[in-house]
Amino acid sequence: MSERQPPATYTVVVNDAGQYSVWPVHRAVPGGWREVGVRGDRDSCLDHVEKVWAGPRPA
Repeated sequence: MSERQPPATYTVVVNDAGQYSVWPVHRAVPGGWREVGVRGDRDSCLDHVEKVWAGPRPA
């Protein structure tokens, strides 16, 4: 039997161009991006991005 992994925690990040993304907290935030102070599971982070980002969306 495999061990159950705890749910992944993500952070919402933004770059200087105002683009948002979600990033796993166990990895270093890439250069040019900064955390906005919102953490949680992937879906809750994506919900936050959806509320605050009026920029272009992927097709």
